[in-house]
Amino acid sequence: MPEVKSVFREVLPKQGQLSVEDVPVLVLCKPKLLPLKSVTLEKLEKMQREAQELVRQQEAAGAGQHENAQ
Repeated sequence: MPEVKSVFREVLPKQGQLSVEDVPVLVLCKPKLLPLKSVTLEKLEKMQREAQELVRQQEAAGAGQHENAQ
């Protein structure tokens, strides 16, 4: 296997500190699937539907009593 000659020559200091610069590299990872709706949002929507159904039932019962009174 032939050696590749670098344009840059490596220089290590004989005294003092040695610093290394990291080059950021793009790292690909598995995609994370997120739910379209959170559990909390689904609970809130369920509570809202139940409340609306309760209001409809109360309105229907009130309308029925109002008709019977006439």
